[in-house]
Amino acid sequence: MIIRPYYMKRLKTYRDVPLVKILSGIRRCGKSTILEMLRNDLLESGIAADHIISMRYTAEDFDAGMSDKEMYDGIKKQMNKEGRYYLLLDEVQEVSGWEKAINSLLEDENVDLYVTGSNSKLIASEISTYLTGRYISIPVYTLSFAEYLAFKKESSLSIREHLSDYIRMGGFPIVAIGDFDEGSAYQIVEGIYHSVIISDITKRHAITNYDLFNRVVLYIVENVGKTFSANAIVKFLKSEGRSLSVGAVYNYLEWLEKAFIIYRCRRYDLQGKSVLKTQEKFYLADSSLKYCIMGFNPKSLAAMLENIVYFELRRKGYDVYIGKHGTKEIDFVAVRRDERIYVQVCRQLPEESDREIANLLAIKDHYPKYVVTLDEFAVGNSNGIKIVYLADFLLCEQY
Repeated sequence: MIIRPYYMKRLKTYRDVPLVKILSGIRRCGKSTILEMLRNDLLESGIAADHIISMRYTAEDFDAGMSDKEMYDGIKKQMNKEGRYYLLLDEVQEVSGWEKAINSLLEDENVDLYVTGSNSKLIASEISTYLTGRYISIPVYTLSFAEYLAFKKESSLSIREHLSDYIRMGGFPIVAIGDFDEGSAYQIVEGIYHSVIISDITKRHAITNYDLFNRVVLYIVENVGKTFSANAIVKFLKSEGRSLSVGAVYNYLEWLEKAFIIYRCRRYDLQGKSVLKTQEKFYLADSSLKYCIMGFNPKSLAAMLENIVYFELRRKGYDVYIGKHGTKEIDFVAVRRDERIYVQVCRQLPEESDREIANLLAIKDHYPKYVVTLDEFAVGNSNGIKIVYLADFLLCEQY
């Protein structure tokens, strides 16, 4: 089994801490496998196998409509010996009221609890009633480039060739573990996408006009890496002869976020030192989601490079914003405690313009500033701005 060190390190940090460890992310991003890794690590550290309880709450494994009491009783009856139990509970969102069962186990039993889920029932606002202050949320993303290379360690391809495949076919583990061509990879990802749309959004929120909802999704996918508003979507739909309220668009965006299909990136005013509430950007959970829906288009490559860098920064624990500096825009301002870095992303440095570097030079502070490019021959240093090849940036442990 290929270990994903970042997640194992975080889980070890919180082992035996009296908090529920919640791993959440889009379907098929690897949450179940991380629990399996955790189980193996517990066994290797000397925990007895009969004190590790692994449960998977999917429709295939349990009858629909399981109650929280049935969930609680089912786990409790397996805890028939003295000592601490480690509970690894997968896809708990399938159980209505799962958080009540988890809270009771946390209060009544000697347990260390880990749960995973794939939709909005694991969002903080929906579990706060029972677990306020008693859980830690660990977002799980699709594979980083470093993890992708670990999956491909037997391959003879160069890092540059692997980077090309990673950009085009994304980081879903089920794709990376195989040797698929582009068409087959997109078919797999399209299946994941539709399962999320159907199970986590349209069914749950009783969306009746699926065609209209799907058109909104396509608009978002087409505009990854661009700022837009709900009003812009409404106007666009109107131009196509369709009608949808701004409120409905806001709902759609929220539901897509809660299903972990899209992630919101807010703007930060570097001069006013405030987070702005308008003209946000959205990024897709994996670049392959765009290509499986719309096909690969080289013209969209710059936006998807941004997408990849955005999630690399998130994986490394940064809060990520779009930077507004007067009339200039910085692709990313990444903040982690008292650290900060500025990042511009481009396919290649334009010969006729110094915009990427000039925008960074206009920021008069001493935090590190990077231009990340797909052109491996353009790397270097320009007036203190570090120009870095994308693969090197993604594989760097610290910036």
